[in-house]
Amino acid sequence: MSLLDDFMMRAVLAGLGLAVAAAPLGCFVVWRRMAYFGDATAHAAILGVALSLTFSVSIFGGVMVVALAMALTVSSLGGRGFAMDTMLGVLAHSALAFGLVAASFLTGIRIDLMAYLFGDILAVMPGDLAVIWTGAVLVAGLIAWRWSALLTATLNPDLARAEGVNPEREQLVLTLALAITVAVAIKVVGALLITAMLIIPAAAARPFSRSPLQMALLAMVLAAWAVIGGVRASYSFDTPTGPTIVCVVAVLFTLSLSVSRMVRQH
Repeated sequence: MSLLDDFMMRAVLAGLGLAVAAAPLGCFVVWRRMAYFGDATAHAAILGVALSLTFSVSIFGGVMVVALAMALTVSSLGGRGFAMDTMLGVLAHSALAFGLVAASFLTGIRIDLMAYLFGDILAVMPGDLAVIWTGAVLVAGLIAWRWSALLTATLNPDLARAEGVNPEREQLVLTLALAITVAVAIKVVGALLITAMLIIPAAAARPFSRSPLQMALLAMVLAAWAVIGGVRASYSFDTPTGPTIVCVVAVLFTLSLSVSRMVRQH
């Protein structure tokens, strides 16, 4: 396989764009134990796709609006007496089900649900690349700009308030970043696998990181390796590319756990 093949090169570039956005954001998802929060937001993406096609608007824009609405809903329900994991489970699966049902009502529009559920990175076109990288740069820039405040609010909300940082505002920054990442990622790995790309690279980087910044950068490197390795493997073995990328990152996570255990034992 030559990476100079146009569609393969576009696939790799799209995946690297996702790595730039998802890996550092995923660190905050891991630190804040927000995995199900990410899941609920990602599952809402299918409803965003159905509504975008119904009203003939940009799928990226529609997915981002619905993902943002879901993330804000989840945030607002926190601390209102609901068991959060139960509430997130209800919202995540309800949003996916409503999205699938809404998609079934679309007439005269051919919709490939598998592509939106599991991604279709090999079908990425130059226009999609521009959208993916614009979103990725926005997310990376947002996190870099708010890095110190986000970190303080994540580690100790009370200390953050004492330093004049509003934890609720930083939560909104993460919510916006998550919505953009979901909109960017749906073309690459699909709604069902977005959370994996957020969490697994960050979890794999954790044992080898001595600082939050080091963890974010290492997560980005691991996600990039997974993208390149996954695209190559899917081409070689004729497997679905999005799931193959996630399989590669899962293997990297398993290796990181094994190596960290061996290092601790010695």
